[in-house]
Amino acid sequence: MASAVMHPLAAKGGMQSKWRDGRPMRKVASAFIKPNDRLTSFERLEIYNRQYWYRIKDCFYEDYPGLRAILGERRFERLACAYLMQHPSQSFTLRNLGRWLVEFLQAEPHWIMPLNHPALDMARLEWAHIEAFDNEAKPPLEIDSLLGVDPAQIRLQLQPHLTLLQLRYELDEFLIQTKQSEGLRSEASNAMELNRTHRRSRLKRPLRPKTVFLAVHRHNNTVYYKRLQPGQFRLLCAFQATATVAEACEQLAESAQADLGQVKSWFEAWAALGWFCKLE
Repeated sequence: MASAVMHPLAAKGGMQSKWRDGRPMRKVASAFIKPNDRLTSFERLEIYNRQYWYRIKDCFYEDYPGLRAILGERRFERLACAYLMQHPSQSFTLRNLGRWLVEFLQAEPHWIMPLNHPALDMARLEWAHIEAFDNEAKPPLEIDSLLGVDPAQIRLQLQPHLTLLQLRYELDEFLIQTKQSEGLRSEASNAMELNRTHRRSRLKRPLRPKTVFLAVHRHNNTVYYKRLQPGQFRLLCAFQATATVAEACEQLAESAQADLGQVKSWFEAWAALGWFCKLE
């Protein structure tokens, strides 16, 4: 059954009374589910609906240990219910549950006040981790293929699994420590254990503001958080915005954020990590 069919209306798993075309759900259920000597068709369907609701909440819980640690268990529970009610799963895979979380928090910041900035940045970082884990990896660029090509004609494309983030806190280290303390699989998008015990997550030390430039990427089937210098971040963002190599380097020179002599070594390192896609 497609995940979009069941739409829980409450955290307890209550199911809507009518189908999308207005027909009573009890009538719809009886059309494709047989009753038994103990349960009606609708009751059998509602059991599935409740279990599915708990399942998606469980996956969402495991996907956001850092956000849980910042907000605390109770606030995260309320946020999860509100978010999943507004953005139920519409995909064949539960890895996409958090796709709209950043937009949701931006539109309804009261769920994370007064921790808006660290909570929002953590949501961005944890979604980037999910993307890095299993998003597409295109054939990588061979650096020698750029030899003899006019830089004004080269537009480098970054790998789909790579995300560039400018964070207001050192959340990369905080998230790594949180995952280690909880014993979660840091490389997994959705943990599959349904019988886990929810640990009490809370912010054990205050987060002090510090700007961090980060690349979240996958290399050899492992997700990494690589900190960047301001000039490196600016250059990669220019490529992401479809600037040519010549244009990106000009922007970097104008910003005085790096010596252009460093760019060659940056290119070589990034190409070795497979960050660039093969030229089309």
